[in-house]
Amino acid sequence: MLDSLCDHFATISRAQWLDRVARGLVLDGQGEPITPDTPYRTGLRIHYYREVMDEVPIPFTETVLHVDEHLLVADKPHFLPVTPAGGFVEQTLLRRLTQRLGNPDLVPLHRIDRATAGLVLFSANRASRDRYQALFRERRIDKRYEALAPPMPDLNFPWRRHSRIVVGEPFFRMQEIEGAPNSETAIDVIARGDNYWRYVLHPVTGRKHQLRVHMAALGAPIIGDTLYPQLTGKAADDYQRPLQLLAQSLRFVDPLSGEQRQFESQLRL
Repeated sequence: MLDSLCDHFATISRAQWLDRVARGLVLDGQGEPITPDTPYRTGLRIHYYREVMDEVPIPFTETVLHVDEHLLVADKPHFLPVTPAGGFVEQTLLRRLTQRLGNPDLVPLHRIDRATAGLVLFSANRASRDRYQALFRERRIDKRYEALAPPMPDLNFPWRRHSRIVVGEPFFRMQEIEGAPNSETAIDVIARGDNYWRYVLHPVTGRKHQLRVHMAALGAPIIGDTLYPQLTGKAADDYQRPLQLLAQSLRFVDPLSGEQRQFESQLRL
């Protein structure tokens, strides 16, 4: 099996694989660690934990607001990714919660940007997962965000933004183009200041970066946004200037109990 891993992942040295195996980070289909002598077998399923050398710690802590047999609700700080990607593996909400609770079945039911703070709903049970995933597929969950952005005195609120959002350049940015709308956001104002207003945003659809793209397109980019309307260039995270966007509440009818459920973030912009 070790020979197969070295052959399949040519950029990872044999010494690295031996080190991972020695630390129990390479598992077979039953979740048991393999050994350097585990024989190769066609169809054998292997799980391994991707590692990032010198991964930068995220100096903020998530809060578990609710946990039961089926659901976990976490309050995510700014800058912490929800799932492993790029240079983040251990410093992710999913990995932290899995290690804290000892539940390898945790799966996020939706995502919010690394730069965004607030609520993330996790499935904690494989048996009921699809029932809760259907809430998002069928748009039966109300997601309320708050944002700080420049004033828009020329718009009559509440306002709805409809547009077609597609992948832009570079690949991690999105853009609006002409065509049939595939995104919709309801926008209202809840406080008016001299330099910025506090907005409440209800995403009807769930396109990547939808709220950030829509606010920037209206001429009011969310304060602290380094992607929209223009990319400011790659730089280290500025912990003093987080994106002023918060996933503030989630509300839905529980598909198992039929009860109305609502969760609210304890964080503030």
